[in-house]
Amino acid sequence: MSAIEYQAPSFKLEDLWTDRRWRAIFVQILALAGLFAFLAYIVNNTINNLQTLGIETGYGFLNDPSSYDISQTLIDYDSRSTHGRATIVGILNTGLIALCGIITATLLGFTVGVLRLSGNWLISRMMYCYVEFTRNVPLLLQILLWYALVVHSLPRPKNALEPLSGIFLSNRGLVLPGPEFGSGSWIIFIALAVAVAGAIAFRRYAKRIQETTGKIYPVISISLSIIVVLPLLAYFAAGQPVSLNWPALSGFNFKGGLTLRPEFLALWFALTIYTASFISEIVRAGIQSVSHGQTEASYALGIRPNWTMRLVILPQALRVILPPLISQYLNLTKNSSLAIAVGYMDIVATIGGISLNQTGRALESMSIVLAIYLTFSLSISMVMNWYNKRVALVER
Repeated sequence: MSAIEYQAPSFKLEDLWTDRRWRAIFVQILALAGLFAFLAYIVNNTINNLQTLGIETGYGFLNDPSSYDISQTLIDYDSRSTHGRATIVGILNTGLIALCGIITATLLGFTVGVLRLSGNWLISRMMYCYVEFTRNVPLLLQILLWYALVVHSLPRPKNALEPLSGIFLSNRGLVLPGPEFGSGSWIIFIALAVAVAGAIAFRRYAKRIQETTGKIYPVISISLSIIVVLPLLAYFAAGQPVSLNWPALSGFNFKGGLTLRPEFLALWFALTIYTASFISEIVRAGIQSVSHGQTEASYALGIRPNWTMRLVILPQALRVILPPLISQYLNLTKNSSLAIAVGYMDIVATIGGISLNQTGRALESMSIVLAIYLTFSLSISMVMNWYNKRVALVER
């Protein structure tokens, strides 16, 4: 008995309309072709208009002197630096405010979200008023409010507040002792990296022991001890290569130390408080999504309330919290573009603002700004989605 040979159905031109599968493929091809044709038309039209107006194009202007100063920089910069270096300064400033805002907004948001579920009526109502007031006031107004409080309510440097020795708060910003790194400082950074790796390894070991034997190690305290003690030992072994540069009043301002300017403080506080109100509601919803029977079972086993929240409730709530939390991180990063309202020199104020006005290269400047924000957003999404997969529930 001969085997029956399978013959693939032959394609006919009329199948593009009569066959559902071929029709779907054909429509998608038409849609893509239309999209590419539209983009080609826009690009060609833009190039023709620029040539008609006699406007030069290209990114060569990034090598020209910028001829403007930037108040807060993380790298060396002056008015003789190029527009390209000004762009790098703007990128670093944007990344700094986004990183600081994400960290503090997460800490504050988780705290407020847990306190909103507190059995204490006064605390719960206070957190409710904070959330409702903050998230219903436009972010730009909050930025301007904090900036006005810092600049107009705080005293001048001569009468600066000194909450702690060596820390000064005035209308010029917050001045802290700054580190000075000498030769051999790299040993401390290596020790810190080894300590972080060791803390992660210990956390995995403790989790494995807990799953197999039920024994619980104080992971947080031991991990913090490793991260603190090992770099400290490296610090003394290397001959104390890191010292503190203490600020001192000189004339009308402070010299030395590390200065957090009013523009940075206002933007940081506003982004933190505004985004934390949304994060707190996400956290509250995530905690409430966990069955109350989990809490009762944990209490019945004699587990303390704070351990119950950390070991039972939050690990399950994270699966609900993380997806919308990623969106809040992206919103905070993009909302940092409002920094131009108070003069904080981020990427919008540098290459998208002053450099654009000086060179007239609007198309090139805005393409750089768009590419940078797209890179920030995709990077945050990639990291958070990776973590989301780590804590996601794995079905059998």
